[in-house]
Amino acid sequence: MSTTDSNNNQLLPVMEHFYTLQGEGYHQGKAAYFVRLGGCDVGCVWCDVKESWDANIHPKMTVEEIVNTIESNAPNKKPIVVITGGEPLMHNLDQLTSSLHQADFQTNIETSGAHPLSGNWDWICLSPKKFKAPLPEILPLANELKIVIFNTSDFEWAATYAVQMNKQCKLYLQPEWDKANIVTPLIIEYIKQHPQWELSLQIHKYINVP
Repeated sequence: MSTTDSNNNQLLPVMEHFYTLQGEGYHQGKAAYFVRLGGCDVGCVWCDVKESWDANIHPKMTVEEIVNTIESNAPNKKPIVVITGGEPLMHNLDQLTSSLHQADFQTNIETSGAHPLSGNWDWICLSPKKFKAPLPEILPLANELKIVIFNTSDFEWAATYAVQMNKQCKLYLQPEWDKANIVTPLIIEYIKQHPQWELSLQIHKYINVP
């Protein structure tokens, strides 16, 4: 879905980009520069960024422009760079991660794993969805498994993935935001019974940052 310009510099659809704190999972609370790429064919019914699904409506940026923008907005700070979506692996991300590493940034990705892995990643957050299953070859590569809990059947579904991950993979359960009041107490009780899991909260929504 990505293209290249006349200088053979890859073009990627960028819905938005911003410097903030990572609000979820293992790196929660750390400074992070987010790049949200357009395009998604997973189709989560509870997705809070459905405007990201159509890659064609978002402006294209070259890899060079993306990296320069990050450096301009976070000069000399070198935060982690989180590539998210949409579903970022709908695009080949080899050139992007190579350029980010050359600029001394740590590369993190948040993905459903539904497309082949590209790019060289320092941290892979796998968040599989029922709507389109992750590719089996991605499971052992994940540093972090993050399951969004929407209803009680999701706990059993989460357990089927936990046993497929590598032993070092961190396991997180995260309440779907609109149902947080209902499912968070259930998650707490589940974790007490299954302490290999940890709770992930979307703290950026509580503290009102992007």
